[in-house]
Amino acid sequence: MKLTEKQKKFCEEYLIDLNATQAALRAGYRDAGAGRKLTTKKNVLKYISELRSKQSERTGITADRVLSELEEVAFTETEISGREKIKALELLGKHLGMFDEKSTLEASGTAYSDIPAAMIAPAFSSVLFDIAEHQHSEYDFPGGRGSTKSSFISLVLIDLLMKNPDMHACVLRQVSNTLKDSVYSQILWAITELHLDAEFIGTKSPLEITRKSTGQKIYFRGADDPNKIKSIKPKSGYIGILWFEELDQFYGEEAVRKIEQSVIRGGDTAYKFKSFNPPKSAQNWANKYVREEREDKLVTASDYLSVPKKWLGKQFLDDAEFLKETNPVAYENEYLGEVNGTGGSVFDNIEIREITDEEISYFDNILNGVDWGWYPDLYAFVRVQYQPAQHTLYIFQEYTCNKQSNQQTAEAIKKLGITGNDLITCDSAENKSVGDYRAFGLNARAAEKGPGSREYSYKWLQSLRKIIIDRKRCPAAYQEFTQKEYERDKEGNVISGYPDGNDHVIDAVRYATERIWKKRGQ
Repeated sequence: MKLTEKQKKFCEEYLIDLNATQAALRAGYRDAGAGRKLTTKKNVLKYISELRSKQSERTGITADRVLSELEEVAFTETEISGREKIKALELLGKHLGMFDEKSTLEASGTAYSDIPAAMIAPAFSSVLFDIAEHQHSEYDFPGGRGSTKSSFISLVLIDLLMKNPDMHACVLRQVSNTLKDSVYSQILWAITELHLDAEFIGTKSPLEITRKSTGQKIYFRGADDPNKIKSIKPKSGYIGILWFEELDQFYGEEAVRKIEQSVIRGGDTAYKFKSFNPPKSAQNWANKYVREEREDKLVTASDYLSVPKKWLGKQFLDDAEFLKETNPVAYENEYLGEVNGTGGSVFDNIEIREITDEEISYFDNILNGVDWGWYPDLYAFVRVQYQPAQHTLYIFQEYTCNKQSNQQTAEAIKKLGITGNDLITCDSAENKSVGDYRAFGLNARAAEKGPGSREYSYKWLQSLRKIIIDRKRCPAAYQEFTQKEYERDKEGNVISGYPDGNDHVIDAVRYATERIWKKRGQ
């Protein structure tokens, strides 16, 4: 079959840099995938070989000369990187037709070595070394928009396949019909960026990518069809790479664990990657999952601020800045990947801003509260200002710690300016601790509490027009108030009642304001 002029143009362009995708685009093909398809056609490969032969005749460079140069470079120490010289000489050899694509890629590490550093955002540089040394078996990547976490994982996945010829990979999302336009396309991008188009071929039915020289496969599966996951059985080797994209969309930790047990079988080495944009709710199972410490797990958070601006483009950056100005809470979650507690939040009246020294100098209704703690429970002291006319509460000072005696915490809050004239309302669960504070010269009293007091105090805090928190002065208060979420059932419905846990500063605020919210009509 004769070649069209367009196909001939592709062959000529391909010999410039051996990049099938770019050659197809330069030749006028609109589909970037056309390059991969063309390199599988016998008549196209034959024409490329003929062009190479003509190049060799024209330059007068022989295969023996190139091989001699390769040998000399490989065994000679020079100031210039030997690896870079080998790459350059081998590329020349490929142009002259001395190595076909398969033999070059199978050569001992010369055609493909590592992911170029220029492709990796700074946030992932150390992770790349960690993966290379296999210091962990699981790598979790929570991150905001534009953090390039998916790009990084796709590059690493291909890198691992190239270096482990007996290993296969499986890429998963919760819903199968989202695979083709997301992770499948992402993997094809990585293949192109690593100049490996000629080595891999993708099919859409079934949705797979195969390394032609070894038969290694990248399987794409949706968790909504568990039978297709269980049926994965490579003809040789084993599945040693697993990537869960959009982790938070899977149906919980147990569901993910069952998939891991079904897919990863055989082999001594395995890599698990989990990536997602953290949901707003602190109660989301994926947010809780990445906070759990395990020796075999490395968690790397990332955001777009660590990515070169030219990778993102002006429109992306403009959109980020616009949201930052108009809705900073949404910006922090969507672009910085912060779990800031919106969406199912107990307190939706939080205002985060600086409380200045000048403002504090005018405070005349300051209240103090203490929630006792040792370890792992937190000791929390807090100072607040209540302005009844504005129905507003200011949280402007805190002190938190673990494993400190009553005397140590008493001395610490005295250094903050607390004197015997300042009334401190403390958790009544430890009357001895209240007595200790009095013995140390502090005006401490036990909170009255009583049936329903916790629920009533929460409702009062929720009814305030604003709860203003200075994030720098009170980081623990910021974290607890913004991350306090209603619990949900398996269907995602909010469960009534106020969840317990991670609320020591909140409790201190409740004790400090007890005299106010216990009044009738408040």
